[in-house]
Amino acid sequence: GNVFTTHTPVPAGIDMFPPELVTRYFRNFYSGLKLDEEGFLALGREDVTNKRQGFSMAVLALRLADGCNAVSKLHGEVSRNMFQSIWPGVPEHEVPITHVTNGVHVRSWVSPEIVAVLDRYLGDAWINNPISHDSWADVETIPDEELWRAHERCRERLVVWTRHQLRKQIQARGGTLEQLVAAEQVLDPDALTIGFARRFATYKRGTLLLRDQDRIRNIINNSSRPVQFIFAGKAHPADQGGKELIRAIVDFARDPLLRRRFVFLENYDMGVTRMMIQGVDVWLNTPRRPYEASGTSGMKAAANGALNCSVLDGWWVEGYDASVGWAIGRGEQYADIEYADNLEAQSLYDTLERSMVPKFYDRGTGSDSSGVTGGVSGGVPHEWVKMMKANLRKLAPVFNTNRMVAQYGEKLYIPADRRGRALGLDDNKGSVDLAHAKSNLRNNWHHLKIVAVNRAGDTKFGDGYYKVGQDVAIEVLLELGPLQTAELTVEIYSGPVNQDQKIDKPQITRLSHVREVAPSRHLYSGKIACQSSGRQGFAVRVLPALEALATPFEPGMILWG
Repeated sequence: GNVFTTHTPVPAGIDMFPPELVTRYFRNFYSGLKLDEEGFLALGREDVTNKRQGFSMAVLALRLADGCNAVSKLHGEVSRNMFQSIWPGVPEHEVPITHVTNGVHVRSWVSPEIVAVLDRYLGDAWINNPISHDSWADVETIPDEELWRAHERCRERLVVWTRHQLRKQIQARGGTLEQLVAAEQVLDPDALTIGFARRFATYKRGTLLLRDQDRIRNIINNSSRPVQFIFAGKAHPADQGGKELIRAIVDFARDPLLRRRFVFLENYDMGVTRMMIQGVDVWLNTPRRPYEASGTSGMKAAANGALNCSVLDGWWVEGYDASVGWAIGRGEQYADIEYADNLEAQSLYDTLERSMVPKFYDRGTGSDSSGVTGGVSGGVPHEWVKMMKANLRKLAPVFNTNRMVAQYGEKLYIPADRRGRALGLDDNKGSVDLAHAKSNLRNNWHHLKIVAVNRAGDTKFGDGYYKVGQDVAIEVLLELGPLQTAELTVEIYSGPVNQDQKIDKPQITRLSHVREVAPSRHLYSGKIACQSSGRQGFAVRVLPALEALATPFEPGMILWG
C-alpha cells in the first residue's frame, strides 16, 4: 500500500506511544509477522537502536509501505526533511517520499451558472477529459459579459443564502427582532466579496487579516469601492488557540460599523464551502508557510473562476502565477513568527488596496456598461475576467482528481501491484528470496570497505583543474568480503559545491565493474562529465543492487567514501 505523509506540527509525543502500551495490544501479532517484540517495536522508532524512544504509527507506516507520498511538491520537500532520519545516510532530496498533488472533482464543485456557460462554449470536453489543456482552450472564446454575468448571479445567490443563514443563527440564540431585520441587510450583491472557510488551526492564521484593524476597516468601509468578507470554520474541541481565533473574528464582526460587510457563518460543513466557493470573487488563504500540506478549497474556487489570494504554501506554490491570482509574500520563511505575521499582513493589505480592489472596480464602458460607484452594478471588469479565464484555462486541467488518480496509478499503485505480483509468484518464492538476500547483505555489510578512490587523467591545467567539456576519470577499489558484485551498486555522487561545502544539484553516475584485482578486492571505474564551471565535488557510495527492492534505500544500508 501507499501512505500519505503530513507535516502539520504537533506537540512532542502526540504521535508516540509508550512501548509497553504497544506490546499490550500487539503482542499476539508478533508470531504471525515472524518478529519478536524488539523487532516489531524497532519498526516504529525513528532510531531503531534507541529502545527508550516511543512507537510512532507514522514511522511504522513509512517503513512498511511499498511507496510513500506527500500531497504537494512543497509538502514532499518538507516531508523528506522531517523523516530523513528513517533513512540514515540518504541525502535529503533522495529520501524515498515522492509527491502527488491533490486535486478536486471539478464537475462536483462548479456552480450551475458556470456549468451552463462551459457547456455552451466547451462542449462536453471539460467533463469527459478535464486533464487535457485543449479541453479548456475555448474558455477564451467566452464573451467577457457572459462569464461575468454568470458569476454575478452566483454572488447574488451567495448573498441571499448568507442572509438566510444569519437569520437562522440569530433565531437559534434567541436574537431580537432588530437583529433579524439587520441580517436581511448584510452584504452587497455587487461588492467585491472575499471568502475564508476552513478548519481553524492556529497555523492557518484566520485572524491575519485583523492585525491592523484600522487599515482593514478603511478597506471594508470604502464608500465607492467597498470590500466584504465571509468567514466560516470550526476549531477542534481541544484546540483552544483555534477557538480563540474564531472568538476574535466573531467579536470583530459584531462591530455595528462593520457587520454589514463582515460575516461569520456557524456550523461550517461541506454545504457551506460549496456555496462560498461558487459565489465569492476571491478565496483567501493565510497559512504559515510551510505548514499547509496541500489545501483543496482554493482549487474548488478556481474551478468556478474565483481568484485565489494566498501565502505561497501547499498547492498554491505550484498553481500561482500573476495571471491567475495573488501571492501573499514571496515564499519566505522566518524564525520570528511575530515579524512574519506583521510582514505578511501588510503584504495582504497592499494587495487589496493596490491590485485587487482596483481590478475589480475598473469597469468597461461597452454597450451594456455604465461604470460602477458605491457598489452599484455596472460594466464588466475586463482585466478581472481575463484572470477568471486564466484560472479555468491554466488551473482546472491540472488540479483535478483525474490527473491525481492517474499519477497515483503511474507513480505508486501500478508499480506496487507489479512488484507485489512478482514477489508472490510460485508460492511467494520471490518474497522469500528477497528476504534471504536482504539478510545476507545485513549480515555481511560490515565487511564492505572503500579501500581507495583515485581521480585519474591529465587535467592540462594543473592538478584539480578541468575544462568544461572534459571528463574526470574515477577509479574505486572496494573490499567486498563475502559479498558479490551482483549484490552491489557503486555510484559517483557529484555536482557543484556550495558555500556550506555541500554538493548542490547532484548527478548520479553508476560505475562499472572492471575486474577482481585480488581476492575479494574489486576495481570499479567511471567518468564525471564537467558540465559547468566553478568548484565541483564528488563522493563515492555503495548501495544494495537487489532488483526486487521498492527502493535501494529501503534496507537502510549505504556506504559513503
